[in-house]
Amino acid sequence: MGELSAGAAVLCLGAAVCLLGGPNSGARRAQLLLAGGGAVGAGPDDWRRLAGGLRRLRARVRAEWWALAVGLVLGVLGASVLPVVAGAAGVPLLRRVRLAREARRARERRGAAVIALCAGLAGEVRAGRQPGEALLLAARDSGGLGEAQSAVLAAAKFGGDVPGALASAARQPGAEGLLGLAACWRVAVDQGAGLAAGLDRLEGALRAERDQRADLRAQLAGARSTVVMLAGLPVLGLLLGAAMGADPLYVLLHTGAGFGCLVVGGVLEGLGMWWATRIVRGAEAV
Repeated sequence: MGELSAGAAVLCLGAAVCLLGGPNSGARRAQLLLAGGGAVGAGPDDWRRLAGGLRRLRARVRAEWWALAVGLVLGVLGASVLPVVAGAAGVPLLRRVRLAREARRARERRGAAVIALCAGLAGEVRAGRQPGEALLLAARDSGGLGEAQSAVLAAAKFGGDVPGALASAARQPGAEGLLGLAACWRVAVDQGAGLAAGLDRLEGALRAERDQRADLRAQLAGARSTVVMLAGLPVLGLLLGAAMGADPLYVLLHTGAGFGCLVVGGVLEGLGMWWATRIVRGAEAV
């Protein structure tokens, strides 16, 4: 256990030294010392360098790895390997959360690109261009076709099945609005209906749906804040216990009663967060 604590302390010290000045900071400080003839303190440049190093470190390290870092710090403070194990176990869970958040943002960006595609296509058609040429220009400007852009543009350029290609492109997450574009295209080509008018109605419907989702997320912000507060209450309890001199880490990690409370509290914490998250997701799905 002592070797683990010493290794973590050495690792933290080495990271701090690297962040303060990089691999050649010692030579630079020696040069400053010889040039100035006195001790070199931590000036504004050092603090700016440290802040820049922390920002670069945050950009490089994925969010889930901070769970392991926190586990290492708590393991050193509490002289126990249990926080390190818990932090390592939290890495895959936080990775799933991060990937789900990134996927949701990608869906939202693709949905906004589809709306821009419909608006651009309607404008090009009103300008007098043929539907195929208008689709080529609007798709290149908006990027609403995503990964299927080459297939759809090839169909539009060489007289292929454009509605079928659009329906295939609509299988991408967030690109479901392309199904409406495919229907408008089929009706305009087969029945001679106005493509621009149909695209205007489709754009309005997609915008209304996007605004409705944004309004729902705003209404659920309170529930999400409750989940975050629920997750932070144990940390607040540990800080209060440490401020009162109760040494909560020692009690939880090195006594039988404390370890039992830790297990029961962790299970209840996980169930509470799961239930609150389930409620929020259910409301979003409806």
